[in-house]
Amino acid sequence: MNAGRGPGDSSVPDDEWERFLRDSVEGVADAPKEPSARARVVTERLRDEPAGGEGWRTYTPAPPRRKKGRYLVGLLAAVALLVVAFDPWEMIGSSDGDGKSGPPLAQESERPTGAPPVEPARLPTLDEPFRGSPAARWADGTAGITVPAARATGWMSKAQVEKALRQTRDFLAASSLDPAVLRGERPTKAIALINPHQKDVKDYLAAAFRTTPTEANDPLLLFSRFDTSYARVVGDTVKTRGRMTFREGDRGALQVTTDVTYVYPVVQAEAGSDEVVRTIVRREVVLNWDDPSKIITEPGTFSLVSYKVDMTNGGCDTHTGYFTPEFGADGSATGATGGEAVDPYDRSASMPDGTGSPDGGCRTATRS
Repeated sequence: MNAGRGPGDSSVPDDEWERFLRDSVEGVADAPKEPSARARVVTERLRDEPAGGEGWRTYTPAPPRRKKGRYLVGLLAAVALLVVAFDPWEMIGSSDGDGKSGPPLAQESERPTGAPPVEPARLPTLDEPFRGSPAARWADGTAGITVPAARATGWMSKAQVEKALRQTRDFLAASSLDPAVLRGERPTKAIALINPHQKDVKDYLAAAFRTTPTEANDPLLLFSRFDTSYARVVGDTVKTRGRMTFREGDRGALQVTTDVTYVYPVVQAEAGSDEVVRTIVRREVVLNWDDPSKIITEPGTFSLVSYKVDMTNGGCDTHTGYFTPEFGADGSATGATGGEAVDPYDRSASMPDGTGSPDGGCRTATRS
């Protein structure tokens, strides 16, 4: 984590500093180096912002590599009434017996132009945990994550790109869909896919699974976990919607961006609990499949470039290392009064860096 030199401690640009160190020690201009997970454009912008400029949907630790936002769940009946009055998608009242409103959606091939239509206010049940949610029409697990067609990019051939995209999807499954990880176990398979030579990421992973993780080292930034003594996932299905894109990154790397929303139906841990609530998590993870002749890496591993997360009903300003959904009256409370309402199912915009937040980042979700 760049120990001993924080953001702004030096006026020397990062690329000049790294080139000086490399040339001084190794004397070879193109020698492989250890990668960093810093999002450089975002980092430089955030350095220039005044204090208090944290995003309302984001969290920016120091140095600003990872961002997260948390929402409380609220029910806005007025929105539902407006949709009932104006229903251009002809979705209202079309739910079938398994809780699905209309046919399954096709995979997401590009960023949508707007939020999905509001469903009728129908409470989820153990048999229909996605009832009343747009996720009822989403695909299950990795089937909801669009993987683009491969093409030769950077240092990789078409076949290598295809394999890297497949392994990227494997990481998403191992970090956010694996039943053992959802039960709170260590995400061993996911961690095995991360380049072990990234010191800042290595430090983050070591700290993330301590007894008391910190805000900056919260495992929920990358991994989905529930404390089974408090809450458990209903059934075997997690609904997903999202996509992967790729381009050539620095030093000829294959850079893959993933943007996926996960919907977890959960109940309280006590035997016989039947109140179903949903925790909704959107993650945007950018990673590099590096050229081993230019970056110190291990075969079959990628380097993290940046990652950020938004969550609804996963806990607001709590840092237990697990999602902490609210149940009962608390689960339907509007939370922060006067705060900006957000729709956790709206994927029409990139996860923002945002502007200042007077309530520390906790906002009210319009639906769950």
